[in-house]
Amino acid sequence: MRPFVSLAAAMAASFAVSRLHMRGRDSLVKCLRKVDTFLFRSIGTNVAAAQTEAPPKNEADEKDMRKSLHAVQKERQEQAERSVLISCPNRISKKTFLKYLSRHGDVNKYFFYESYGMYAVVEFANQESVASILEGAVIPNTSHESTVPFKSRLLSIRNLSLVDSSNQQPSQQSQPQTTIPINKLIEMLSKKDSLDQQITCLTEAYQLTEENSRLRFLVCSLLKDIATAYFPESTIRPYGSSVNGFGKLGCDLDMFLDLDGINGRNIKPKTGLLLEYQMKWVVSERAVTQSILSVIGKCVEQFGPGCAGVQMILNARCPLVRFSHQASGFQCDLTANNRVAMKSTELLYLYGELDPRVRCLVFTVRCWARVHGITSSIPGAWITNFSLTVMVLFFLQRRSVPIIPSLNHLRELAGPADESMIEGNDCTFVSDFSKIQLQSNTETLEQLLCEFFEFYSTFAFNKMSISIRKGKEQNKPEVAPLHIQNPFETSLNVSKNVNASQLERFVALCQESSWLLQQSETFTPKNGTTPWGLATLLLPSQVAGIRGRKKKGREAASERIKSLLDSLKNTNQQQS
Repeated sequence: MRPFVSLAAAMAASFAVSRLHMRGRDSLVKCLRKVDTFLFRSIGTNVAAAQTEAPPKNEADEKDMRKSLHAVQKERQEQAERSVLISCPNRISKKTFLKYLSRHGDVNKYFFYESYGMYAVVEFANQESVASILEGAVIPNTSHESTVPFKSRLLSIRNLSLVDSSNQQPSQQSQPQTTIPINKLIEMLSKKDSLDQQITCLTEAYQLTEENSRLRFLVCSLLKDIATAYFPESTIRPYGSSVNGFGKLGCDLDMFLDLDGINGRNIKPKTGLLLEYQMKWVVSERAVTQSILSVIGKCVEQFGPGCAGVQMILNARCPLVRFSHQASGFQCDLTANNRVAMKSTELLYLYGELDPRVRCLVFTVRCWARVHGITSSIPGAWITNFSLTVMVLFFLQRRSVPIIPSLNHLRELAGPADESMIEGNDCTFVSDFSKIQLQSNTETLEQLLCEFFEFYSTFAFNKMSISIRKGKEQNKPEVAPLHIQNPFETSLNVSKNVNASQLERFVALCQESSWLLQQSETFTPKNGTTPWGLATLLLPSQVAGIRGRKKKGREAASERIKSLLDSLKNTNQQQS
């Protein structure tokens, strides 16, 4: 499916609104180009859906100017409301393009990316400019097809005067905004002078860019335009990896249809004159969620420009609508009742903001785990990214001088405005950074990575459970190879899917990685081309025969490194 719209070729050029023209492409397009990287960037979402009170008005902590999740969410949403998404010719003239846009108002920011062609995200200084463009938009007509007249902020240029005919190459340099291939990453890491630099380099290469974050909020805003036709004053917010600070380029876009902001909802009736509403009544909140998502799902399928492959998975534990937004390249999941997941998003965001080492270590461990098949995008018995992130947080809590506090400690620091009970679960924790006093831990990223592998090489998985709520081990409440307590729904094990074989591989790989980092051949920087340090840990040959090595014993370090280098060389030859 590819959305098409037309642009009048007259002097007063106009933008045309996307019409629904589904062509049924099943594969998901590669995500956006990497325009810029930003380290320790705050990209947040509003996860206070369960609270009736408004979030605190202070936009940032006065000491360090760290913005709250609510402040970042508000800023991103406002940017998205002032933005349009435009499909452009590859050889578009940027000068002429911007000159036309300036007729409708001042442009705050714009950038180009690739996804089934060239696209531009344009943010205006005010929403009146968006209205001006839409006012002049025309709905294209064809002789052999009918068009659904749904006006959207997803537009397309059909004006040859904006095309640079003198240049046969794309006028705007645009690269897919996805993570770089692992071989390229290994080459980059091999050129660094320290393990700390390698970890930082990996984080910069993998984390979401500001442009990618803006696009995610814009897609939510475009979907909100559809939802508000049925539920005025509702909104759609991103949550999960898109906003918690741990998402990598190319990750899915999880969205939450928030109905709690509708005026008059969750407010106790007052005496006096009340408006009477005829309400539909159903047996449970789950049935309400299924009904709402069924309606929204049908609308997205029929009227959503750029939306294809819509699936309504309404009988899942958390009902959702899944679809591909082809104009952005995102695989999207939309739910309407997943407030605990929203609080988990807020908690991870907070931990990531407390200390920059948190995100760096999470990105590094996640990359290492994906290379070796410990995690997977396919559902199964693998450890999930969320479980792995919790394991990293738990490790940081268990340092001799803790780097981050336990959830229970954050609960003790919470004020009245932080109170949050969701379906009987206590989801309360402090949101004011100034109230959190961290202990002085000066360990380097190098030390932490080495200690992480050592920590889980010897962890008593057979009898102990991981709990970031308490910040310490506790006895397993159930029989399971790996038990990681859900921080909010404490009776649940978030790693219940993991089988004994996968846990055994994880422990064996931790032992192998811990040993490798202790070898001088691995730990010493080379000539800039030979993998060392973190780059060595990411070589594919680490996985082969992992179980057998435990019995055979470890071979000489020099032979081991030689084997790793030969494997990398063979892999490069196969790809070339």
